[in-house]
Amino acid sequence: MRPYVILNAAMTLDGKIATLSGSSNISGAKDLERVHELRKDCDGIMVGIGTVLADDPRLTVHKIDAKPSDNPVRIVVDSKCRTPADARITNGDAKTIIAMANEYKDEFKASDKYEILKSKGVKFFFSGDVQVDLKMLMIYLHEVGIDKLMLEGGSTLNFSMIKAGLIDEISICVAPMVVGGVNAKTFFDGEGFNTMDESVKLKLIDYYRLDKDFILNYKVLNG
Repeated sequence: MRPYVILNAAMTLDGKIATLSGSSNISGAKDLERVHELRKDCDGIMVGIGTVLADDPRLTVHKIDAKPSDNPVRIVVDSKCRTPADARITNGDAKTIIAMANEYKDEFKASDKYEILKSKGVKFFFSGDVQVDLKMLMIYLHEVGIDKLMLEGGSTLNFSMIKAGLIDEISICVAPMVVGGVNAKTFFDGEGFNTMDESVKLKLIDYYRLDKDFILNYKVLNG
């Protein structure tokens, strides 16, 4: 068993989730409210270490009326244990789990950062050799009570999750802007598939305009 996973993101019309410099303020105000309603409806919210290092997000419900108990559990996929001890996702606003790879476990547990994070109540999950085993992580998250998980990227984690068949639904905000940039982050990066036949197929289940943005909701067809 694993959580039901909803990937949510905002992208430009040309598929970028950030510029080359890292600027990522794409969503309009109404879409941000939609995102926080979705966060409130989920048991957990997961990002990759790249998102933590680039944006230092809170990953809490704060754009709408909410109480502390509405905050989902925050999960960071961080194979090499690079999460800063003072990152905002380590504060007391919500529970936090950092998923790491076994190769770095001993070195991390001998570090001062481990003691600091542990004192803040952060939990740790180790799996895989040099990279987190995402399927094992999903099983663990389900075991600790996370039935619905919101995935907020970034692009490398997005591809790893969909390649592993671990995404059930995609909710995407398309903003009316174009930024270009051959090296700017796209919705899905990673190594990609070799042929169109290998691609993950989707079924459009809903679409609507939200102020200046356009929302598309897809069901992932995992075979």
